[in-house]
Amino acid sequence: MASAIFLSRIFGLVRERVFADYFGISGVADAFRAAMRIPNVLQNLLGEGVLSASFIPVYAKLEALGEKEEAGRVAGAVFSILALVTAVLVLFGVLATPLLIDLIAPGFQDERRPLAIQLVRVFFPGVGFLVLSAWCIGVLNSHRRFFLAYISPVIWNLAIIGAMVAFGRTKDLNRLAYYTACGSVVGSVLQFLIQLPVVIRLAPALRLALHLASENVRTVIRNFGPVFVSRGVTQLSAFVDSILASKVGVGALAALTYAQLIYILPVSLFGMSVSVAELPAMSSVLGSESEVAGALHRRISDSTERIGFFVVPSAIGFLALGDVIAAAILQTGRFTQADAVAVWGILAGSAIGLVAATVGRLYSSAYYALRDTRTPLRYALIRVALTTILGYVFALPVPRLLGHPEWGTAGLTASYGMSAWLEFLLLRRGMSRRIGEIGFPKTYFVKLWASAVFAAAVAWAVKLALRPQHPILAGVLILTPYCVAYLGLTTLMGIDQGKNLWKRFVRRTESST
Repeated sequence: MASAIFLSRIFGLVRERVFADYFGISGVADAFRAAMRIPNVLQNLLGEGVLSASFIPVYAKLEALGEKEEAGRVAGAVFSILALVTAVLVLFGVLATPLLIDLIAPGFQDERRPLAIQLVRVFFPGVGFLVLSAWCIGVLNSHRRFFLAYISPVIWNLAIIGAMVAFGRTKDLNRLAYYTACGSVVGSVLQFLIQLPVVIRLAPALRLALHLASENVRTVIRNFGPVFVSRGVTQLSAFVDSILASKVGVGALAALTYAQLIYILPVSLFGMSVSVAELPAMSSVLGSESEVAGALHRRISDSTERIGFFVVPSAIGFLALGDVIAAAILQTGRFTQADAVAVWGILAGSAIGLVAATVGRLYSSAYYALRDTRTPLRYALIRVALTTILGYVFALPVPRLLGHPEWGTAGLTASYGMSAWLEFLLLRRGMSRRIGEIGFPKTYFVKLWASAVFAAAVAWAVKLALRPQHPILAGVLILTPYCVAYLGLTTLMGIDQGKNLWKRFVRRTESST
């Protein structure tokens, strides 16, 4: 799964680099980002995260018990309900687009507004297919077929890249934005179609029907409600970010989206990959209550250490070397060094809560495996409420008081990070009450933080000594010593993940020579 997510994210970064080359941090980029965000709400409300919490625990349990026919009926009923609800919401979204733009981007009182309206109406049908693709991912994950599920977005990325390259010669950025949105729709359809044949082969008992009589289907629907509300609250927070960013200034929303793309990379690779892989495994655990609790306890403890080993250096990297990372990935064409520095500030803010947000996904999966979707909802409500309050304060009044209103977007990510820590602590305390005390490996994480900070100092020494100008060359010369120093130090400190990776690195180096 990590390999598939890595490849998908790499193509996502290539997509963003091409987008930055053509659009930079401009008004058209703002309109495009806002337009994508509105229909993406549909994907987030009905897509993978919600289905993972409500559908996979039921379906995976039926598969583990050998009840293939009932599993097929449940999967078919969920698909039918999902397709019907999605079609209605897509139609509503297309008709209500002007109102939605005014809600999510009230700062668009110029030429960005009509462009955003046009683009939203293009995006909506494609996002409908992404929701159906999420259903495919749910079935594939339940059968432990992770690679196809998470490699399929590569097709979506390639379709968008192809549209930009094919029509990139036009000097009319509005038209290029329209063609890019059309490419997104084509990619969404292809992403769904490439998974469908494998899903049909894995679930031969699949029957498409609005079959609501089954208790298992009703269980999925009951579990769906709290997760849907939780996702809705989270999307409300994303809307608040868009509203506040639109008021910070032109280009702020685009810069925030660029930073979020980079920020989400370690979350997806090391948080989502572990938590998603653990969900069907934890859902399939059979035995007494104490045996299930013991299995969950072991999985959470082991996975927390695996996640931390990779996320801690990611957080320090964003904080200390965010300009190098942003420039290496995005600096080209209309995206300048100054833009990379602006994105660095936002990445530095996100570093505050990166570890908490990533490990928090693991704990949420444990709750979902126990068929408890209400507890994560309560904690999500607290997080979103706190993020909204802090986000407003740190995005608008405080930066203006300091005389730097452009710092507002960094304030948004910093406020999210603070709230993520509170949510993580609540999730961990609640789970400890369910399965027994879960000790946080403090000494282990102190070693990780110390290694990452020292490695960042090494990278800064290289940066000051060489001062490389080309962004990609700078990335290689500065980030490589950072990674090597971190890996070496964690190995010397006796951390198993570091020792294993170092052995692989040495073996590959020796084999290549």
